[in-house]
Amino acid sequence: MQRNRVVDYLVYVVVRLLICIVQAMRIETGQMFATWLAWLFGDVLRIRHKVVDENLAHAFAHLTPAERCRLSHGMWEHLFLLVLEVAHAPRKLHETNWRHYVKLKNDATLVQLMLTDRPTLIVTGHYGNFELAGFVMGILGFPTYTVARTLDNPYLDRFVHRFRGATGQFIIPKNGGFEQILDVVNHGGTMALLADQYAGRKGCWVEFFGRPASAHKSIALLAVQHDAPVAVTASRRLDKPLTVELDVAAALDPCDDCPETSSIKAITQWYTSVLEQCIRQDPTQYWWLHRRWKGDPNARRKPRHKKADQNKAA
Repeated sequence: MQRNRVVDYLVYVVVRLLICIVQAMRIETGQMFATWLAWLFGDVLRIRHKVVDENLAHAFAHLTPAERCRLSHGMWEHLFLLVLEVAHAPRKLHETNWRHYVKLKNDATLVQLMLTDRPTLIVTGHYGNFELAGFVMGILGFPTYTVARTLDNPYLDRFVHRFRGATGQFIIPKNGGFEQILDVVNHGGTMALLADQYAGRKGCWVEFFGRPASAHKSIALLAVQHDAPVAVTASRRLDKPLTVELDVAAALDPCDDCPETSSIKAITQWYTSVLEQCIRQDPTQYWWLHRRWKGDPNARRKPRHKKADQNKAA
């Protein structure tokens, strides 16, 4: 369908005005608004309440309904704080003061990988402020290539791209960008990938919080086929907004002879388990509103039609 450019532009103007208002606020004031909006969206409007509560009940079976409610509130507050941080980052975070806002953990491992001629795959999920992580990596002098879906609104899409590319992060479109990905890894570049998205019935089924989840095979395939080490990272918010810990939780070399590299599924299960360990450190910073556990691994193949079975029997 042909999009209405006038409507798209008006939506873009509204979004820019809201961002200008957020940028004009003190971060402490924005944090108060985030708490209020979390109450509105989570407790009053109850947006995606059933999905969030079901996910939390499965992942943390020991929690009471009241405890799940508090965790859900924390998640909503985190989401609004994420927007606040993204709005303030370009003005407050730069090459000379990043140490005031960013704490590096196990960074030597990632630096060593990125300084070699081999490609590197940085794996993360919808945890912490993953948008801020790419921004910080550019400030540190390590540009990355990230796969992202192109927004339907072209004005908003260009605006988001400007933020992501402000410090040297390059965006590859999710649809039709495979050749660009191959070009990056063939030239020893660094790909940053979100690894906790549903991959459909034909995906690689792994355990995530004790429940089967479909994951994309592409990360493990790129690692094996292009001799690319995989580093699992998390950008976790600390005690106040815009202060984060950039943690390199674990790294894996596909050339190593170990159980974690024995197959595509083993590699996929490895980084999924590491992501789970990161999320458990602060569950409020994960996007529990995602339908991460869709589908059934036992129903990957469509049932054959009865007529076809009868013809085969005949």
